[in-house]
Amino acid sequence: MEKKYSLSAVCFGEVLWDIFPTHKKIGGAPLNVSLRMNSIGVNTTMISRIGDDDNGKDILSFLNDQAVATDLIQITGEYKTGAVQVMINEKGNASYDILYPSAWDKIIETEMMDKAVAEADAFVFGSLACRDEVTRATLNKLLEKANYKIFDVNLRAPYYTIDVLNELMLKADFIKLNDEELREISRELGSTYNSFEQNIKFLAEKTNTKQVCVTKGEFGAVLYSNDKFYYNSGYFIKVVDTVGAGDSFLASLIVKLLRGKSPQKALNYACAIGALVAGHEGANPQISEKVIRDYMKIEKKYNNI
Repeated sequence: MEKKYSLSAVCFGEVLWDIFPTHKKIGGAPLNVSLRMNSIGVNTTMISRIGDDDNGKDILSFLNDQAVATDLIQITGEYKTGAVQVMINEKGNASYDILYPSAWDKIIETEMMDKAVAEADAFVFGSLACRDEVTRATLNKLLEKANYKIFDVNLRAPYYTIDVLNELMLKADFIKLNDEELREISRELGSTYNSFEQNIKFLAEKTNTKQVCVTKGEFGAVLYSNDKFYYNSGYFIKVVDTVGAGDSFLASLIVKLLRGKSPQKALNYACAIGALVAGHEGANPQISEKVIRDYMKIEKKYNNI
């Protein structure tokens, strides 16, 4: 049986608007993670910064409506709320043009942040937030106080260096990245391996991280946890766009693991949610547990998920 107790999480980094050719949607990887965690019963707080503008006010209103705590979202009149131009290709894959500087590049540490992070069960952060030294310095201070540190690698050229990535991985308890990011980072760190599994083990050993998860798009994901591999080969879905799919995957995986589910069952559940998000437009579609059960086609076994 799944453990039933209250979990809390703090997500750190960018909150922004994804600007599509015909519309815009609220996004940002840590914000997407916080929304999905919140939707599956985790008390979630977002740490970020927005501009004193309509876009920022709309983000606050939206998060408040979703019951995600916004006390630690700072407001500045100096910088605009973040925005990203999103381009979707014929296969539904997204590319991004990210406005710099944005308000979330200038997050400043406070005692309230320190306290929230120290008390949370999980602290989720990404690499994009480190493109500016102000937010990066704040993140490094908060990492000293976090209990369980989840690093969501999001390589967005030109906003990263291998030195910063390595520093963050060395501080993380859990690293999530995609297959292309695994190849690039492993190579930069000196791996001579070609095997997928060998590079995962190389990265885990190089960074002294016990848990590494690699997503493979439509082909599922691999979880390396405490010297053992777990696999899910993916769920079929007609892709609308992939924006936010990896974020919902990560949120679901972490919550299931924290609630004591086996790595394999947690991975299966997370892959299903990631696929369902890719089958919808935008990063944060509402997905009911019934839809997930039906989609996984394991209704009779669902109580063991």
